[in-house]
Amino acid sequence: MFTAFLIKYAEIGVKGKNRYLFEEALVRQIEFALSKVEGEFEVRRTQGRIYVDAVSDFDFDETVEGLQKVFGISGICPVVYVEDKGFDELCKEVINFIDQVYPDKNKTFKVSARRARKNYPKESMEINADLGGVILDAFPEMRVDVHKPDFILNVEIREKIYLYSQILPGPGGMPVGTGGKAMLLLSGGIDSPVAGYMISKRGVTLEAVYFHAPPYTSERAKQKVVDLAQYVSAYAGPMKLHVINFTDIQLYIYDKCPHDELTIIMRRYMMRIAEKIAGETECLGLVTGESIGQVASQTMQALAATNEVCTMPVYRPLIAFDKQDIVDIAEKINTYETSIQPFEDCCTIFVAKHPVTKPNLKIIRAHEQNVFDKIDEMVEEALAGREIIEIG
Repeated sequence: MFTAFLIKYAEIGVKGKNRYLFEEALVRQIEFALSKVEGEFEVRRTQGRIYVDAVSDFDFDETVEGLQKVFGISGICPVVYVEDKGFDELCKEVINFIDQVYPDKNKTFKVSARRARKNYPKESMEINADLGGVILDAFPEMRVDVHKPDFILNVEIREKIYLYSQILPGPGGMPVGTGGKAMLLLSGGIDSPVAGYMISKRGVTLEAVYFHAPPYTSERAKQKVVDLAQYVSAYAGPMKLHVINFTDIQLYIYDKCPHDELTIIMRRYMMRIAEKIAGETECLGLVTGESIGQVASQTMQALAATNEVCTMPVYRPLIAFDKQDIVDIAEKINTYETSIQPFEDCCTIFVAKHPVTKPNLKIIRAHEQNVFDKIDEMVEEALAGREIIEIG
């Protein structure tokens, strides 16, 4: 029945003279999402509206699912186009629309007409009243309720006439590509994919870095992270995943530094490496999945020690989230089941039995001097030997 979708947005509407830039970014993201859906579509922007027109057969549910992964969309309205052949013909189309969309007629309704084409012979209020009467005559069991109706029949008078009554929820946020670019530190855990999703929801384009530690971590652990990156990419768009072989660096730190400080010192070198890659790829900051107090390396003191090595901003969108809040989002974006697969990443393999929870920065810096003779060279080797995987 439906051959098009009206795309609603929220925040974009208050962007003033720059709104067209956000609309164009939203159109690009819609086109990318629909390129993965069976069927052909035309996305067009007109008179403050964005429409997705199906130009071939398509799967309705698959198309809606694709659109619900596009940040910037607040609502998706399945639309029926009606040629303007006079008001009597419009009445017939409205009756047919309601008959097909609402098999159960025991409902309340309201008609909301918008006359963008001012040469249409009826004004909006007149259209509302006349169509309401036609619907009541056709379906006596229906009732008008202008305050809390079961559905609102929207009638937009433009170059064509558009009918819709459903608004399917979109993900909200801002179109990816309007908020700069950031480097996501992606592990195989629950948190970091959710952090990538959350930061992309604000329009940020992503690249990602994963620290691999063969043979202590398997190829299956690496594939798990690639799979997680694919799930994030469904919302964030195409990205590059930089895979760093971190084994030699970890073993060197393990050999030279106190074991209760291993996690902090390793994290500091991960941040240094991530920032180097971020600088090469024009990223404006780093993104992590840390949440205050969740583990020993995420206390306020530990986060301060980690931050100290960075000159770029470090964005932590989950910083005040409870674990269950994070799990709920992970389940919504389909990363949870992959994240809990039992393939260890490099952090969990080398974690100390009794890690320091309140690291002293002066002591951390002093112990880092134990690795200064070789660590810079090892970092450069790890960067030079990194694998880059195209995601999305």
